Amino acid sequence: MSDRCPLLTSAEIACIWTAYMQDSMSKCILGYFLKHLEDEEIRSVVKYSYDLAASHIEKLTALFKEEKLPIPTGFSFENDVNLNAPRLYTDMFILTYIENMAKFGLIGYGGFIAMSARKDIRTYFREGLQEVSDLYEKGMDVSLSKGLFVRAPYISYPTSSDFVDTHKYLSGFSLFSSQRPLNVIEISHLYTNIQTNLMGAKLAISFAQISPRKEIQQWMLRGKDISEKHIQVFTKALLNNDIQPPVSSDISITDSTTPPFSDKLTLFHMGLLSAAGTGNYATAAAASQRSDLILNYERLSFEIAQYAKDGADLMIKHAWLEQPPGTKDKTQLAKKKDTK
Repeated sequence: MSDRCPLLTSAEIACIWTAYMQDSMSKCILGYFLKHLEDEEIRSVVKYSYDLAASHIEKLTALFKEEKLPIPTGFSFENDVNLNAPRLYTDMFILTYIENMAKFGLIGYGGFIAMSARKDIRTYFREGLQEVSDLYEKGMDVSLSKGLFVRAPYISYPTSSDFVDTHKYLSGFSLFSSQRPLNVIEISHLYTNIQTNLMGAKLAISFAQISPRKEIQQWMLRGKDISEKHIQVFTKALLNNDIQPPVSSDISITDSTTPPFSDKLTLFHMGLLSAAGTGNYATAAAASQRSDLILNYERLSFEIAQYAKDGADLMIKHAWLEQPPGTKDKTQLAKKKDTK
């Protein structure tokens, strides 16, 4: 550690540990994608993303060494990827995947900056935020140029501003009158959560397809069913307001059953998506004003939390769940110390 820098705070250690784990996972997945991509425009986006992940791992590794912190095990090509496995995903799926993960990165890096105090750590995450923003731009440009990007629903422009004049505006339940129309904030969150669940469902079924373990196949298929159920709930809310929900193009997977990724990696990935989904639902619930939408987000969040917990149990069972840095149990230390 440099003499001019104070020790890292617990929040800063949490940020760099989490970033390392996610970047090591991303490098493995992106390296496999690069083996099978055919579209050169999409390849350039994935290569940019891969190079970012590789660069981040180098910088974070140096930081861990400088601070004399143990480097996380994370994920590696040696242990978690079979680059010779047949193609599992279409180019379209890969581009959609990059766009979704870039969105998660934008949120994640913003949070890391907010939790960091030391200037070098803030600088690292600010640069990371700019890089992931550039990645999102590159992915969006390619997606739009190919006509693949699915836009949020359109509405008629309002002609004037207005104020809420009744408490019924907040109610999503009524036996004697129809629900009030959705506002643009509510529509945007429904749209976003449909999109993320579409990606989650596809990943879950692909991971089930390649896993050699029955219990993990079943857990992945359960995740697919949960995502599809949530898509139906959010789609119904839009259709009840005569709003066309987003319809994605073909983002299919192939019929390959040869595992390109370890079960350890796929379980971690689904846990990451579950955490992101829970965060999305919490944000959506806080931003929505119709009570029926809020209740839906709350009950569906509980379902995701239980699913994630069961996934963590599987990882613990197979000794795959890497423990974040933490403090010592002072009570246990006191009990175990040598007495004189």
